[in-house]
Amino acid sequence: MKKLLYSFLIILCAKTSVLAQQVNLSQKLNQYVKQFNTDDNEAVKNLVPNADAYNWLNENIPLLDFPDKEIEEKYYFRWWSFRKHLKQTPDGYIFTEFIEPVKHAGKHQSISCALGHHIYEGRWLKNQEYMKQYLNFWLYDADKGQSKPRFHQFSSWVDDAVLAQYMVHPDKAYLQKILPALDADYEKWEQERKLKNGMFWQHDVKDGMEESVSGSRKDENMRPTINSYMYGNAKALALLAQEVNNPALKQKYTSRAAVLKQLVLDSLWDAKEKFFKTRMAKGDTLNGAREAIGFIPWYFNLPADKKEYATAWSQLLDTVGFKAKWGLTTAERREPTFRTRGSGHGCEWDGAVWPFATSQTLRSLSNLLNDYSKKGKMNASVFYDELHKYAWSQQMYGKPYIGEYQDESNGEWLKGDHPRSKFYNHSTFMDLVIQDLIGLKPQLNNSIIIKPLIPKGKADWFQLSQVPYKGKILTIIWDKTGERYQKGKGLMLFADGKLIAQSKKLQTLKVNL
Repeated sequence: MKKLLYSFLIILCAKTSVLAQQVNLSQKLNQYVKQFNTDDNEAVKNLVPNADAYNWLNENIPLLDFPDKEIEEKYYFRWWSFRKHLKQTPDGYIFTEFIEPVKHAGKHQSISCALGHHIYEGRWLKNQEYMKQYLNFWLYDADKGQSKPRFHQFSSWVDDAVLAQYMVHPDKAYLQKILPALDADYEKWEQERKLKNGMFWQHDVKDGMEESVSGSRKDENMRPTINSYMYGNAKALALLAQEVNNPALKQKYTSRAAVLKQLVLDSLWDAKEKFFKTRMAKGDTLNGAREAIGFIPWYFNLPADKKEYATAWSQLLDTVGFKAKWGLTTAERREPTFRTRGSGHGCEWDGAVWPFATSQTLRSLSNLLNDYSKKGKMNASVFYDELHKYAWSQQMYGKPYIGEYQDESNGEWLKGDHPRSKFYNHSTFMDLVIQDLIGLKPQLNNSIIIKPLIPKGKADWFQLSQVPYKGKILTIIWDKTGERYQKGKGLMLFADGKLIAQSKKLQTLKVNL
């Protein structure tokens, strides 16, 4: 009886301690929100104005305590700015891309270009009604009453993102409802962009990457972007079909994914320069330039686990490759036409730093480090340094800022503080912190994997709390000395306040919920 009472007291104390720390993190969130609100003139108010930002964020987002203040501050800033883009419309909730109206937007100022990014970020909100209505908008309402279709205005990895959302918030009834629309959408892409050779083509402007080195607004070039997206979508649709017990649909997309994977490896890999490149319609040759889009195949784990492919990542460390003071460039710096297509006059993807591309590249790097045995020169330190730089780069005049794109040498936002650029909702950051840095790896089954990408000596402690996952609320704590959170030493995972896994070292945790 005494042992039973003692065990009960330990569990009670553990729950109380977690809740106490959660209150402290709520206070931290409140301090950040006050800072961000003070710095903002709030020219636009959507569903959740600044005055209500703290309450909405505290109810919806995972809370972070992290020793790297650049990463911590930008984590909260990006949630705060993401909230600004949430709109309630006659067609349901949507998230905008630009905070101010732009001419090329569709109904309710919607733009599909960053839809995949939005779903990856928004899957960590407790209230998923926002994301469901947003996805419904694109699947059923976006093109109604429009002079031209808007959903396919830009390339998309929507099916892959839906799978990512489903692994955090499994809802089979909702999945069963939307799966026919996702299937039809994939087939529509095949009708619009599939070539006779089985590859997909795309204009760079329809990739949201206009004025790129290998791009065109006329030629049907085979780009690593859309081909990787369609591979990722096919692979995701096969898994989603499996979840609703639809073997015919699973086989359909398993086959499509396998065929497209081999086509990408055969057609877009430059064996001489060790990089995935765009195959040009004119001359059926690979473009000479390495571009950041060559890393996108790893976003979907497309490349084989071979040393040859991993060699591509050495360009991330090369200052005449993609490495620059303010971030990762969108074209290699040795390219003769690097940054020659203008500066701030359009949307130049010929070298400047784009958060859209940075977030894709960092997720691809994380996948390489987590899922491949052949990693080349890449390690957790490379990932951490680039994530820190990405956080640090999100500033203007010393204050948090997220815009369209930046000069790689001096950090100047190339649209300035233009309303078009401010609060640009066109990339991920919070998802990189949650899934990659902290390492919360969602699974299809009722399990969870924690696999932090934090090099030795970079963080002696951290906490991520209020994380929704499969109907439970998770808290992840790392405390090297046990002094920060007073709960003992090591890595600990709590579900609904109950300790369910722990390790003395900062290493992989696997546990069934």
